[in-house]
Amino acid sequence: MPDLDITEYTVTGALGRHLVLDERSLAYRRRYDGEPLKPVEWAPKVPVLDQQDLLAQGIHTSELFEGVEDVDALGSCTANSATALISILRTADDLQAAGLDVTDAAAAEKWAIGLYSDATHRDQWHDQAWPASDCGSSGLGVAKALRGRGLVDQYGHATTALELCRDLQNGPVLMGMPWLNSFFEPVGTSALLDDIPDWEKSPVAGGHEVCIVALEDVQLTAMGRLDFARTVIRVRNSWSASWGDDGCFRMSLAIYQALRDQIDLTQPRLDATRGDTA
Repeated sequence: MPDLDITEYTVTGALGRHLVLDERSLAYRRRYDGEPLKPVEWAPKVPVLDQQDLLAQGIHTSELFEGVEDVDALGSCTANSATALISILRTADDLQAAGLDVTDAAAAEKWAIGLYSDATHRDQWHDQAWPASDCGSSGLGVAKALRGRGLVDQYGHATTALELCRDLQNGPVLMGMPWLNSFFEPVGTSALLDDIPDWEKSPVAGGHEVCIVALEDVQLTAMGRLDFARTVIRVRNSWSASWGDDGCFRMSLAIYQALRDQIDLTQPRLDATRGDTA
C-alpha cells in the first residue's frame, strides 16, 4: 500500500468522507499552464440523490445486502457524488449496462449504496467496510471503485484553485471538504455559502464529498490573476432536491482557499492522457 496522508472525520448519515491523499498519485497531477478559463456547466443525468431518509424512499438495506438490518441513512456521500459524476461522463446506454437507472432517484440511490460498499472495501487504510459498518470512505476510494468497475480510465488530482478551474473545463470534479455546522443551512435562493454570516467561525461537523458541476463565474483581478472572491462554483449535494438550490449550493473560490488544507479534489475521467494517470 502506498504512503497515505489520512485525516478521519466523524461519520453520520449525512457526512461520511475522510481525507485520504496518496502522495504517489498527487505527484502525477497536472500543474496549471495558462490554459484559458471560462464558465462551464455539466449536467448530471441522474436526479438529485438523497443519502438520508432511505426508508421513506422505499430503500431497505436489508434487501440489498444479506444479514444487514435496515438503516435510514448512510455516510455514503463519496459514492453519491461519484454517481452524479459518472452520470455526466457516461452515455445513457453505458449507465444502463452498468445497472444505473437514471430515471428513478431511489433506484439510483440503491446503485450508489452499492458503489459505497465497493469504495469502503478499496479503502485499505482501515479494516472496516459497508456492510455492515457505516465507516465512511474517501474520494480516492470511490475513484478506485469507479476505475475497478471499468467506468473510468483513470483519475487525477488538483491542488490549487487554478488547477480546479482548468479541470472543470473538461468535466466535473469530486470535492472532499470539511463540512461546517453553518453550511447545513445555506442562505438565500442562490445557496451561496459565502453569504452565511461568520461561516469561518463555525465548528467542523464532519467530512463531506460533493460533485462540482459548474464553474459559474470566472473573474480576474486588475493584475490579471484569478479573483477568488468573485469566481464561483456550483456544487451538487446528495441531500435531496429540496435542500439548497434544487439540491445544489454555490461557493466562491475564497472559501476553497480558506479550507484548502482540508480539501481534496479528484477528477475521474475517460480517455485522459496516460501521463496524467494516478
